[in-house]
Amino acid sequence: MRQIPEDIEEQTAEVNMTGGTAEKLQSSEPTQGIVETITDGVTKGVKELVVGEKPRVVPKPGDGQKIYEIDPTLKDFRSHLDYRYSEYKRIRAAIDQHEGGLEAFSRGYEKLGFTRSAEGITYREWAPGAHSAALVGDFNNWNPNADTMTRDDYGVWEIFLPNNADGSSAIPHGSRVKIRMDTPSGVKDSISAWIKFSVQAPGEIPFNGIYYDPPEEEKYVFQHPQPKRPESLRIYESHIGMSSPEPKINSYANFRDEVLPRIKRLGYNAVQIMAIQEHSYYASFGYHVTNFFAPSSRFGTPEDLKSLIDRAHELGLLVLMDIVHSHSSNNTLDGLNGFDGTDTHYFHGGPRGHHWMWDSRLFNYGSWEVLRFLLSNARWWLEEYKFDGFRFDGVTSMMYTHHGLQMTFTGNYGEYFGFATDVDAVVYLMLVNDLIHGLYPDAVSIGEDVSGMPTFCIPVPDGGVGFDYRLHMAVADKWIELLKQSDESWKMGDIVHTLTNRRWLEKCVTYAESHDQALVGDKTIAFWLMDKDMYDFMALDRPSTPRIDRGIALHKMIRLVTMGLGGEGYLNFMGNEFGHPEWIDFPRGPQTLPTGKVLPGNNNSYDKCRRRFDLVSFSCAITFPH
Repeated sequence: MRQIPEDIEEQTAEVNMTGGTAEKLQSSEPTQGIVETITDGVTKGVKELVVGEKPRVVPKPGDGQKIYEIDPTLKDFRSHLDYRYSEYKRIRAAIDQHEGGLEAFSRGYEKLGFTRSAEGITYREWAPGAHSAALVGDFNNWNPNADTMTRDDYGVWEIFLPNNADGSSAIPHGSRVKIRMDTPSGVKDSISAWIKFSVQAPGEIPFNGIYYDPPEEEKYVFQHPQPKRPESLRIYESHIGMSSPEPKINSYANFRDEVLPRIKRLGYNAVQIMAIQEHSYYASFGYHVTNFFAPSSRFGTPEDLKSLIDRAHELGLLVLMDIVHSHSSNNTLDGLNGFDGTDTHYFHGGPRGHHWMWDSRLFNYGSWEVLRFLLSNARWWLEEYKFDGFRFDGVTSMMYTHHGLQMTFTGNYGEYFGFATDVDAVVYLMLVNDLIHGLYPDAVSIGEDVSGMPTFCIPVPDGGVGFDYRLHMAVADKWIELLKQSDESWKMGDIVHTLTNRRWLEKCVTYAESHDQALVGDKTIAFWLMDKDMYDFMALDRPSTPRIDRGIALHKMIRLVTMGLGGEGYLNFMGNEFGHPEWIDFPRGPQTLPTGKVLPGNNNSYDKCRRRFDLVSFSCAITFPH
């Protein structure tokens, strides 16, 4: 595993100081072949990234000392925080020296995966564990001897396919492609880590990578400028597939035409979309990603997604992507797990590389090529699809080697700055926030953190992690706690404390409930309040009950006080604004656990995997003033 080079002029402190990572980054060089090809285009790239007359650049690191002025308590943990910042500066310096800067480093998708030039197609893949590799697909009848690849000294396999005699592409647009490798764990066909589109054919289990290069007349051209970031975010959290009233998987096009206007009329100014990155298991809610650069094909084509985003921009809505960089699917057929036949390709080896609760793989953020992959992935969605920012999922799991599991955070600073902190992961978060805010100044960065990590929303030059907002998860838990108690047990002082308990100068997005509370096995606030009375006593042709009257009143009041006191942004999961009945249950069959226990499925039903917008008119739902 190539690690971040340490032979940089500015050396860092020893790892055995308080709060270092458990193992020191090994010295090695980055992938030189990729470096040369990327840095050749730095000048061109900067010229293309012009807003007015000013090129977009990632600012140089600051001194990282302002955090001690903001929060003097942090001085007691200066050794850890100064070490963290020195690691960040060291890696920035390494990227500057070896890659031509963060701007060039984050354009890995221009060299890795499939790239097209006037002369033909070049395909490159980093797979250092593979003994041999060949490009196979429909274009060569899946013949592993037809298009064998060559390997450089850094584990990057490459092949160039010249255009056909008539000038057409050697690989037709829309055809299936994979890389066949002889690996330490056997011969395997894999989808490129950098694939831009993948599809599961009807009746088949594995996905297939798709060579996606539509002709110019079929490419979507954005028509509308991206909105400026509002002072206060009002976010409508949504999922494309379950956004139809009908029991089916909905499409990008239908969401664009039917759901976006509803979101606008309700008064929200941002839509946050889940499950965009391709995921082979639909019931994972999009959190077990298999193809990081590919938008989910269940909902339509990449051009359909671009059309959706452009329409949202026309309506003045920001579009935020729920991005998953905290872990990866353990799927070895379609995803990154075991890609080159080794356990340590993109991930940590052994137990550290496996999330025991999520049953997924954990990235090695100390790897040079993993940094290239993830930073380029964030850049890709902002650049190619014009997303306006991200909600980073599972950040707590990233920042600690215990992943926040079986751990209660009490607010003691020693819980945040010690040997349990994964400094490599925190430094990655600093780098990606550097990239986002440097190249896309209006982009929004939200981190899902339940731990309350200090400095989380302080700018990186000041020594912070660099997020714009923390997703304030404690508020929803407080409401569920109260709903389990009698009305007489509700204490306004306790409620106000929870809603206002956030760090100075660190913004929060708060919510009364999100998709988590709507999942099967849990209850929405509406169901906690009204339970089975919702089925029989909410019709207009019959009287309601005291439980319904109380429930409707508190459903509104809980949202009002949460929005008013809870933070600088507000979030709602689609349908919960009007008290959506019942829960979310993805179609699934029976599942056998490693223990042998069988969990019953739901006969692969979509009945509970939809949003019943047909039950309510706009006038019944709470709206925001414009």
